[in-house]
Amino acid sequence: MINILLITVIVFTVLVLIFYWYAKYSAKSGFSIDENNNQIPDSWEKRFSIFFKLQNIIILFLGILIGYLINNSNFF
Repeated sequence: MINILLITVIVFTVLVLIFYWYAKYSAKSGFSIDENNNQIPDSWEKRFSIFFKLQNIIILFLGILIGYLINNSNFF
């Protein structure tokens, strides 16, 4: 059970990191408008504002969760 949960959390973490990367990539490359130069597209700031405000906490929590699940899994 722990192994399946570990794989699920790793896949979710990769998807979250791709989301954050694409937000910065689209703002830097000019695909979307970023008037205040915070590397978050302006159209995304309105819809996902809490997700970007808690970015560091989300990544920290996912890292701690992955570490805990690796410690309790029997993969290694």
